[in-house]
Amino acid sequence: MNLENKKVLVVGLARTGVAVARFLKNQGARITAADIRTRDELGRYAQQAIDMDICLELGPHKAETFSGCDLIVVSPGVPHTIEPLEEARKAGIPVIGELELAARYINQPIVAITGTNGKTTTTSLVGEMLRASDLNVFVGGNIGQPLIDYVDSGLHADVVVAEISSFQLDTMESFRPRVGVLLNVSEDHLDRYDDFQQYVRSKGRLFENQQATDVAVLNMADRRIGDLEEIIRSQKLYFNINSDTADGVEIRGDELICRLPGRSPLTLSLANFDVKGSHNLENAAAASLAALAAGGAQKGLQRTLDTFGGLPHRMQHVKTINGVRYYNDSKATNVGAVMRSVESFDAPLILIMGGRDKGGSYARLKEPIAERVKRLIAMGEAGQKILSALGGLTDSQRAKSLKEAVDLAGQAAASGDVVLLSPACSSFDMFTDYAERGEAFCRAVEGL
Repeated sequence: MNLENKKVLVVGLARTGVAVARFLKNQGARITAADIRTRDELGRYAQQAIDMDICLELGPHKAETFSGCDLIVVSPGVPHTIEPLEEARKAGIPVIGELELAARYINQPIVAITGTNGKTTTTSLVGEMLRASDLNVFVGGNIGQPLIDYVDSGLHADVVVAEISSFQLDTMESFRPRVGVLLNVSEDHLDRYDDFQQYVRSKGRLFENQQATDVAVLNMADRRIGDLEEIIRSQKLYFNINSDTADGVEIRGDELICRLPGRSPLTLSLANFDVKGSHNLENAAAASLAALAAGGAQKGLQRTLDTFGGLPHRMQHVKTINGVRYYNDSKATNVGAVMRSVESFDAPLILIMGGRDKGGSYARLKEPIAERVKRLIAMGEAGQKILSALGGLTDSQRAKSLKEAVDLAGQAAASGDVVLLSPACSSFDMFTDYAERGEAFCRAVEGL
């Protein structure tokens, strides 16, 4: 792909957009970066683009900018269906995402992980398992560094491990992972998709270009994934299997029984796997399959399961105060994630939810909240919608801020209770991202 002197438009100038612009500049392209935000709103990203001597077009998009280029690279945060992009496609201008751009320059095998929930934990596990198997690994994508940073780094990994979002899959064309992992699919991002089925199809695109020699790791217990199986041409391996007749991993007590074609069964112990929640056992099973398929060794997998301590903002134990345990689950930005988190506790729960609504229904939370939550505290833009849907199931109240929510939870909690921040919403009404929200929760807990 020769980019020398090509006019390339980068749409969306956050972390990914800056990384793409830097790569394109190194390839000799003539770059314009467009973003509907102001320079003040973009902050350091605008300054980084200016420092690279890149032409910036901020504010409302201009049709002539989109029509006057040779290639458009769109960042994941920008809906790929906005009118200027649609018009560019009609005019025959290629529109791709950062994932597709990077994949065209990566020659190493890629392990790609997607799903509504558990992507980051599973991606981190796979990366650690392969490193512990003495392989040189780059981990990035939707976690940490964009994949284009690997292309531009001069590094030579044995395996590239990437967390992939549905937004990235929407703009792929030839992207082909050697191992593709689909963890689960539940309602999410309905503010970006016309309906749930469109979102499911987006996830299924992960396997679109795989061949018979590639591997698809699938959740046997998720019927929505079962609906996608007929389009998958690669070798299928399953987790959440419940018999010894399927290829994959069975979770049996505190053991993972791994059965791969052409190999003797092997057993991994979960006795020292110290990450809370049954869903994290599923993540461990999926990661083990993916790592084995990518060349990982049993000893490397076992060492990782014995030492992995979880990730910040994902069921993170913050502190215990007067017998009350406080957990930061800020990464739970959809209903499915909250369900899994709530069901991980046997103790009485005080649940803090809310943020910016993502367009889905909260109805699936009715049963777990009625059974397990002693008090529901709702905050943010979605606070009233949450209370309207769930407030009649338990003691409920509205908080004006996250700090007030933590204060109210502390006042209501008794020894033995759990206070859980698990929002089911994005953070963008009050925070820049889920990490900033989680850090604010931790500070509020420390201040009790």
